Amino acid sequence: MTTTTAPVGAQLRQWRERRRRSQLDVSLAADLSTRHLSCVETGRANPSRDMIRRLCDELDVPLRERNPLYLAARFAPVHGERAFADLGAARAAVEAVLTGHEPNPALAVNVRWELLAANRAMELFLGDVGREPSEPPFNVLKATLRPDGMAGRIRNLAEWRAHVLRRVRRQLERTADAGLAELLAELESYPAPPRTDPPAPAGEANDLVVPLHLASEHGELALLYTTTVFGSPRDVTLDEIAIETFFPADRDTAALMRELSG
Repeated sequence: MTTTTAPVGAQLRQWRERRRRSQLDVSLAADLSTRHLSCVETGRANPSRDMIRRLCDELDVPLRERNPLYLAARFAPVHGERAFADLGAARAAVEAVLTGHEPNPALAVNVRWELLAANRAMELFLGDVGREPSEPPFNVLKATLRPDGMAGRIRNLAEWRAHVLRRVRRQLERTADAGLAELLAELESYPAPPRTDPPAPAGEANDLVVPLHLASEHGELALLYTTTVFGSPRDVTLDEIAIETFFPADRDTAALMRELSG
């Protein structure tokens, strides 16, 4: 959404409007006067480095989008961007979560849903779906919803597809990531299934969350998931990592996951 050619005040105004916040609300929360914020947004005043940080914190601006703000204000970028392999203790933490979650599937993705790491159970879960060595990186959502991917095995495809698209739209609203916009457009272009899914098996999970019902050669799997992110990241890569951990939604799935892992 932002570029280094746009004035810093215009960029800040765009983020404030994206968050649907008033100048009064933001100025009070960031401990500055409404008049000063107005002058910054209109270019009549230049924000300090600390003011940019406070406003970005208050507006929940992703780290990737903060560097253009600093550059536009003629400050050096603050947040570095390392490769996943170079994240040191943070990468070790990701791998510990993935390994510790076995025998259930777990994976780590970036903001565009490109696969960064997966545990052995997740590799069994994905199999060879959508894997094209000549076309890295592997995109988890494309593999899930693409007609020649896992879509044919998802019993509640209409329900799950709607859930996935809503989630990506919310991510796009928060991050303004151009790659995420391209991903959403591609996912929406895939053929939509009929509105009516086969009735899901009765169970408590169906009353609590939207489970993923997946047919496999070993039987049907019912899975729910949680998302884990790092608190207080300072690196762009780390800020965009999400760990998706899947759990059995019923006893049969739990037993099957243990069997497959063994």
